Amino acid sequence: MAEADKKNDNSSSSSQPNNEEQQGELEALEERNARRSSTSISDIQIQEKNDTLGELRSGFTNTSSDTSSILINTPFSKYRGSVAWVEGLEQNLHVIAKDQYPGRAMGVFTSGGDAQGMNPAVRAIVRMGIYLGCKVYFIHEGYQGLVDGGNSIRQATWASVSGILDDGGTIIGSARCQEFRERPGRLRAAKNLIDHGINNIVCIGGDGSLTGANLFRKEWDSLLQELVQKNEITKENANKYKHLNIVGLVGSIDNDFCGTDMTIGADSALHRIMEAIDCITTTASSHQRCFVLEVMGRHCGYLALVTALGSDADWVFIPESPPEPGWEDQLCNKLKNSREMGQRLNIIVLAEGATDYDGNPITSDGVRQLVSKRLKYDTRVTILGHVQRGGCPSAFDRLLGTRMGAEAVLALMEATPTSQPVVIALSGNQTVRVPLMHCVEKTLAVAEAMKSKRFIEAQELRGRSFKGNLETYICLSAVNGAGPKLTVNKDYMHTHISKGNILRYIKTKLCFTRNYFHLRVVKHSFNLAMLNVGAPACGVNATIRAIVRFGLCEGHNMFAVFDGFEGLVNNQVKTLQWMAVNGWSSVGGSLLGCQKTSAGKVGLSLIAERIREHNFHALLIIGGYEAYVSVLQMYEARNKYPEFQIPLICLPATISNNVPGTEFSIGTDTALNEIVKICDKIKQSAQGSKRRIFVIETMGGYCGYLATMAALASGADQAYIYEEPFTIKDLIDDVDHLRKKMEGHLKRGLLLRNEMANEHYSTDFITKLLQEEGKGVFSARSNVLGHMQQGGLPSPFDRAFGTKLGCKAVTYAVSLIENAATEEGKVVCNTPESAVVLGLVKRQNTITPVETLKSNTDIEHRMPLEQWWLKLRPLLRILAKHESVYIGDFVETGVDEVD
Repeated sequence: MAEADKKNDNSSSSSQPNNEEQQGELEALEERNARRSSTSISDIQIQEKNDTLGELRSGFTNTSSDTSSILINTPFSKYRGSVAWVEGLEQNLHVIAKDQYPGRAMGVFTSGGDAQGMNPAVRAIVRMGIYLGCKVYFIHEGYQGLVDGGNSIRQATWASVSGILDDGGTIIGSARCQEFRERPGRLRAAKNLIDHGINNIVCIGGDGSLTGANLFRKEWDSLLQELVQKNEITKENANKYKHLNIVGLVGSIDNDFCGTDMTIGADSALHRIMEAIDCITTTASSHQRCFVLEVMGRHCGYLALVTALGSDADWVFIPESPPEPGWEDQLCNKLKNSREMGQRLNIIVLAEGATDYDGNPITSDGVRQLVSKRLKYDTRVTILGHVQRGGCPSAFDRLLGTRMGAEAVLALMEATPTSQPVVIALSGNQTVRVPLMHCVEKTLAVAEAMKSKRFIEAQELRGRSFKGNLETYICLSAVNGAGPKLTVNKDYMHTHISKGNILRYIKTKLCFTRNYFHLRVVKHSFNLAMLNVGAPACGVNATIRAIVRFGLCEGHNMFAVFDGFEGLVNNQVKTLQWMAVNGWSSVGGSLLGCQKTSAGKVGLSLIAERIREHNFHALLIIGGYEAYVSVLQMYEARNKYPEFQIPLICLPATISNNVPGTEFSIGTDTALNEIVKICDKIKQSAQGSKRRIFVIETMGGYCGYLATMAALASGADQAYIYEEPFTIKDLIDDVDHLRKKMEGHLKRGLLLRNEMANEHYSTDFITKLLQEEGKGVFSARSNVLGHMQQGGLPSPFDRAFGTKLGCKAVTYAVSLIENAATEEGKVVCNTPESAVVLGLVKRQNTITPVETLKSNTDIEHRMPLEQWWLKLRPLLRILAKHESVYIGDFVETGVDEVD
């Protein structure tokens, strides 16, 4: 893997254009900063007049004492918000500066089905292109606009994409074009592009649209030659635009494209589905009904699967895992057993493309009739249809579209005549460039595998994320008190797994998936305890549900500690069974209760005593920075208190996203969506009031994640955070920027401020400054969001993330216990690897010892020293029309590495 990463670094370095020219610019900037360091007060006063918006003079740079000196000395330190530092980046700066590619032209179009998040992508493409000095053209109505030309191809301006971040669909239209499928249509499309000087295209669509773009690129040379022969274009233009560069962004709510973890629109569609299923659950429970929910997914079951994973669904039908003959009996038995255990409702999720093993369609109405006839349950059908495509894009899709759009422009600008077309994809949290046709071929291979009934292969081709979701769902929902039948690999024996037995499986596969799995016997049942420490965060309850059910499934005793460490000391401990956590996934807050008190403050000796009394073999601590600190405190006290020599696992759950060892925390996505929704409403108020600026204060402690990402997702003009020091000069610059903005057509502004951004420049101070300096031009108001950021229902991402993290925590804890357990069942884990933070870093889940993380922690300000999202701050400023320098964060990789 290290060799692959090294290869990717080299390839990204070699793809940078004009290295010598860039090096010269860097040296010039360094000389300029060196001269500035010795300037007099009068010189500085002169500089004030000449400063461009967003610049910080080196003489006034206010850098915190803990900032790395290497950042201070970088030639980009003069740009506020330009620091995008990653280890090793000092040797390989991938720098994008304003007007770096003047005179180039590019076109953008959306094709196929629409998806929420396309507009944020279009906005980023247009503004990044203009920022780099390019002409950017809208190609309306997809390929049809390419063929038609004329007014269908129009130059975009900065203002063309103002106010579209929260719009669903696509403002430039999407249509299917039969003419483009034939060469004469593609010939007309080529001429129209040449007429506008365009030889760079961003295609936003599905695999069919991207395949069409690749074919167009392959034929480009022959198309130009034919146009020259027909005297429709000049030979000079044919030579000038002889290479067509293509970059693809995948816009599809089905998330059916291999090569990327998420496609644009999938998360928003999940939001629509989850909102519907949460509403259905309440009415179904009231009347003890069974609901069959049909979602989109003609060839891919992603939406149905993740919906089932996050909603306590009893059964899911997906194309990649069809049921075997006899599934009707198994389904009815499962529903009957759940009712006998006290469950008042049943939810069945069905993808529209679901079939049985022989390829016969399974319809929602067919399932309804089956349940109604056999069980006499009041069964209803809800088909969501195009509701799933509608509505505002989620915060995730806005950020995904924005990041992918910006990187698509950079990929076009850096393309060479020998470059193959790429897709901008997401792998974990890393933006990657993947060969377009490799992705298309793998996507088509999934369909071929399903057609040939090679369903295990189809699941593998979908990628590790899809496969992991399927296995997790099967374990958490299919195994309950009565339990469905499970098929053993070798002799096709059927057995029942109940919440009390000791059978465990390594590879979980239901028999109705026609996949086999292995069973093994556990020698001991262990006592696993879980508690919630810190402030409430949505997704915690889904995590607890996963821990309890996965632990019971593996034959262990699950203990819940209420009210954090204080509850543990007060013996607020209770065992949880399967049905005790039924329905928890959709509940916000923390049903266990939480206290912002670390283990050290409650008393390590008291906690050790309780662990000994209850004979806990592992402690799973769900929470924010307090949870991380508690694990560290107990780890360091192991020599004094042997009771702490058990697996101590921190599952990060906080809206602040400030836990070392992970780039995402449970609850952060929900909080971000809540903030973005409020920002959308506030922008409407500001738009109606005309010439009004709002200053919005977010939570996060000293960590500026929420403020920065909410600003990027809502189209804010600025985000003030602690990690990026700012001065009164910066505030005045922003006032000037907003004053100029008010002279345009958009008469509103939005500024976000992290609650601990600056001790003196408070939200009230900034608001009053704007009111005073903006007299006669604009007014200003403030809004402190407060604890509403911790409320709401968990987002689909937080439900799925918490669920998978909970299962992984149990698996890791049990593996440590088994390796350390004696014949008498005593557990002694005293290695650094037994006190860890479970998280997501870049492209994979990670397990990091707290001993290692301690050196990367800012103890005083309760956050990591290195934070990945800081590299996106220049993008925020660029898209808000500030001066900045952007350092690209892409990685070139292969499709297999992504999956």
